[in-house]
Amino acid sequence: MTTGYRMIARTHGGPEVIEREDFDVPFPGPGEVLIETEAVGLNFIDTYYRKGLYADPLPIKLGSESVGRIVALGDGVSEFSIGERVGTTHAGGAYASHRLIKAAQAMRIPEAIAPEIAAAVMLKGLTACYLAEDTFAADKGHVALVHSAAGGVGSLLVPWLLDRGVTVIAHTGSAEKAAQVPGDHVLHCPFAELPEAVRDITRGEMCHVVYDGVGAASWTASLASLRKRGFMVTYGNASGPVPPIAPLELMKAGSIYLTRPTLADYVATPEQLAISAKKLFDRIAKGILKPYIGQTFRLEEAAEAHRALESRATTGSTILVP
Repeated sequence: MTTGYRMIARTHGGPEVIEREDFDVPFPGPGEVLIETEAVGLNFIDTYYRKGLYADPLPIKLGSESVGRIVALGDGVSEFSIGERVGTTHAGGAYASHRLIKAAQAMRIPEAIAPEIAAAVMLKGLTACYLAEDTFAADKGHVALVHSAAGGVGSLLVPWLLDRGVTVIAHTGSAEKAAQVPGDHVLHCPFAELPEAVRDITRGEMCHVVYDGVGAASWTASLASLRKRGFMVTYGNASGPVPPIAPLELMKAGSIYLTRPTLADYVATPEQLAISAKKLFDRIAKGILKPYIGQTFRLEEAAEAHRALESRATTGSTILVP
């Protein structure tokens, strides 16, 4: 029997609670595949589970994004083969040398895409995919406002929209971040000044859609940047959740449509997941999306990676490798 290891948290707390645990690698059950991990994507949500902000039974098996080669197949798995590279974004157990995942939640990774790139981009890239193509079918002639345009999702969403011919107004938190963003309209003004800046750019027409992963701090500015019957997509809460909303507010703002989507509902079936993954990896292969890995840590250095992430000492994506 093969011995593997994983990084877990037996109690909630700071990065210091993360520890190594050795385990006997199990054989996959029906509908499962066993992967030998090549790369793990680090996400801020991992720190929420570690701290206990998001509920998860102790000990916590950290991580969601991981990529690896299939080393064993469970009964009933016919869509994958041993030796294939696959990835998943399903929560729980990514910080491990070996991982059991459901075949229905696995996506095939093209050989041309390095495992480190795939691990760094799956969750954020699939999010950019459903935002740009499914939540609101943005296309040529549309004007979109993207908040946190230099961030994890924003840095992929902006070029995705530009490739579709969308006029993008990208907003960032600083001039330094604005310099990293492609496009003709990149702003870093305070939220209070943003609607007027959008009005100037659009000559009073305002935006067809706003993609807002900031939440509470940007809500008022986002609503004021939309045209009548515009589409408000609030998909994150980096500054805290948006306060309760009265439907009358949407009417007063111009009969605004509002949605609060989540990735799971857009890749709920293996077929939907495969389609979205293909769109993502095709755009990486064509150079439309250019994921940037700013730092790499050994898997056993997960605590140090968490410290770097929480202290804002990271740039681009962060990955862990066994």
